[in-house]
Amino acid sequence: MNRGLMIVIEGCDRAGKSTQCERLVNHLRQKGTAVELLKTTQTGKMIDDYLRQKNELDDHAIHLLFSANRWEAMKTIEEKLKKGITLVIDRYAFSGVAFSTAKGLDFAWCKQPDVGLISPDLVLFLDLSIDEARKRGGFGEERYEKYDLQIKVRKEFRKLKDERWKFIDASQSMEKIEQDILNKVTEAAATTERDIEYNLWK
Repeated sequence: MNRGLMIVIEGCDRAGKSTQCERLVNHLRQKGTAVELLKTTQTGKMIDDYLRQKNELDDHAIHLLFSANRWEAMKTIEEKLKKGITLVIDRYAFSGVAFSTAKGLDFAWCKQPDVGLISPDLVLFLDLSIDEARKRGGFGEERYEKYDLQIKVRKEFRKLKDERWKFIDASQSMEKIEQDILNKVTEAAATTERDIEYNLWK
């Protein structure tokens, strides 16, 4: 390919996103692929303090802050993709919409700030029941890790799926999840269009 793949890994909390992002990056790097891991959320002290429940912000305001962080990253993302660097991104605008609408904000309003963002080539959704998620260590430590909210978030995620989305059973072993992800990435690499798309909400 003459540009890198943009791969987004999504899912509810404790589904194993960070672990699988790192595994995917390491695997691709070992295969000789130019690859980097990015995170377009949880940057900046204000957002970090909010997630750790150290301060309070209006739901609309925090949604816009997350979106602003994604826009801030767009130039870097575009440049790296054009240089042939594959990007593995831990959460993207889909999380922003799913979490904000689960809190009661308007679905259309939540999508609007991210209109025009670069569209990923592949979205890997690590699907795990919330009952299983809360059995995992650390559940509940951050603001959004509440059982009832996570149930709603999982439903909202499903409203956003399109042909780019591939669902991965996140209740499997880490090794099996990793292999399923690698299979989907290989398929995407063989079929991805060469031009970068800027229509996130198809």
